[in-house]
Amino acid sequence: MNQIFDAVIIGSGAGGAPIAHLLAKAGKSVLILEKGPLFRPEYQSPNGRGDFKRDEVFADGPEKRVQLPGVSNNGAAYYSSHVEPDINDEPHIYRDQNGADKATIEGYTAQVVGGGTQLYGGVSFRFTPLDFKLQSFNQGRNDIQQDPNHDIQREARDWPISYADLEPYYTKTEELIGINGQSANQQKTFSRDVYQPPLAPNAISACAKRGMELLARNLQQKYHLATPIDPYRTPLAVITQDHAPSGRKVPVDTDTIKTSYVNRYGDPLGFKSSTWVSLLSPIKDLPNFEIRCNSVATRLTFANGRVDKVFYLDPSGMERWVQGKVVVVACSGIESIRLLKLSAQADAGFSGAINQNDLLGRYFLTHCFGGASAQLPAGARSDKSKALDADWATDCCSIEAFLRDNGLWAGGALYNNTSDEALPLSLFRTLGSQDLDTLWNGFMSNTDLRAQAVVDYLDNNFGRGLSVSFMANQVPQRDNRIELHPSIKDKWGRPVAYILKTWHSHDIHLMNTYANMAGEILRQGGAALYGPGFQIAGQGASYMAENGLARIANHILGGARFGTDRADSVLDPNCRAWDFDNLYVADGSFMPTSGSGNPTNTIEANSFRVADQLLKRL
Repeated sequence: MNQIFDAVIIGSGAGGAPIAHLLAKAGKSVLILEKGPLFRPEYQSPNGRGDFKRDEVFADGPEKRVQLPGVSNNGAAYYSSHVEPDINDEPHIYRDQNGADKATIEGYTAQVVGGGTQLYGGVSFRFTPLDFKLQSFNQGRNDIQQDPNHDIQREARDWPISYADLEPYYTKTEELIGINGQSANQQKTFSRDVYQPPLAPNAISACAKRGMELLARNLQQKYHLATPIDPYRTPLAVITQDHAPSGRKVPVDTDTIKTSYVNRYGDPLGFKSSTWVSLLSPIKDLPNFEIRCNSVATRLTFANGRVDKVFYLDPSGMERWVQGKVVVVACSGIESIRLLKLSAQADAGFSGAINQNDLLGRYFLTHCFGGASAQLPAGARSDKSKALDADWATDCCSIEAFLRDNGLWAGGALYNNTSDEALPLSLFRTLGSQDLDTLWNGFMSNTDLRAQAVVDYLDNNFGRGLSVSFMANQVPQRDNRIELHPSIKDKWGRPVAYILKTWHSHDIHLMNTYANMAGEILRQGGAALYGPGFQIAGQGASYMAENGLARIANHILGGARFGTDRADSVLDPNCRAWDFDNLYVADGSFMPTSGSGNPTNTIEANSFRVADQLLKRL
């Protein structure tokens, strides 16, 4: 096998695939090392059957038990799917609110070609222009609530690039990936609208849309806005028309696309725009491009200011090495930080270069997230299996007037979840659950839910649940970080990732504010459509969960932030590690702040930007 390449890229998801795509099409020799297997959709399979098993993020296999001495949840039940690591083999460990260590599956996206883009719901917001300059926005403010130590003004950082700098790459991403949606009413500028048209919304979403319209008009009057900020169709990484860049075709009957199996599962049809079907399949037959699957990168070595070799275990477990003129780490934030720390642990030269300012792993970020839910009247029941992930979104709570009025440091996005609880089994899986660590908890604990009670539960709940979610910026904190655990190791004997994270008091204020806005959308929309007696089921945020400190939503950001000052960042503005000539980090860990929406679109856009820089030097 070849050992020398122009570019060695570790990871095939949102961070790695755009770089591989552009470099390979430019004639550069590119190798991707991917920890997981290649799963193909039906149209690429010789027997016409897709490789996904439809248990992804579903965890319906046999019950297992945590067997990790030293963690407080040792012996606890868990479930895993075929695209996640087994907790006993490769746990993530976090410190809970009582100071005890717990094993968690949180923070893994998917070990498969395409990474998390194979499983995500496809929500593809752009960040707002304000997201790129939160240090400037908050400088000198005296109206920020729940920040007694002025952490925000001390720790917030402007990005070294602006929205205008990234905008052409957002457009490139939306065109090459294949995204449907609506640009009108978004609080961002578009140089070109390359969205494919959205499909007709599911009927159940009318309540959310009406609530967003009423909330927008209330805020218009309160803040004396010239026009209301009306809802728009949520950008989703699902094609609705033939997609020329990837060669994908859609059926004449586009209702075929509207299935809840497209999101939150591996899509057997190839309509969801994973990086495999959109970016890597079009280059898979180029002689200068190669993916080595089931290959686990174990360490990088350092010589003469460069990454000298990338060591990995091949599918047989044999250690091999490759070299690249440039090396791109894009394993998804937590595992990227872990790989860099493992490399530093094994190589003093690497350690001195990557740890020159003690920032690697620090300022780990996810998102503030949560929402509200409602049970619509029986007459409003809808077949939610004929839905994509989200229908409507609003930016009305991200305008500066709203942020200042509520004492918020940064904004967020609100959108309705159309496909949640769309399938009967998912009702039971998520009953009383909070995230991946607590799946099936409610169903297993409710011993009365049997016989006729199961029928009644389905009759009362199926097709009636509606929720509105929010994603918003989390306050950067130096001590929110990824370390190597001092004693727990993976199946290969390597220290596992140790997640040390708290919620800032302002995070809680922000989440409470946005949860209330999500509740208002459902309350106002429900009252308008179903009468003044309409009640929502509840509202809340991730910090309230049993495993609240581990709640990540697979939005794994920060830990290797980029900037203009080598003393204050891990990466330079082009995402190159400061004291390395050829080491780049291109997943979500480059972000100094976490943005006001789901991050995949921004990770991909930044990776296309980095790819242009790499082409200048290769």
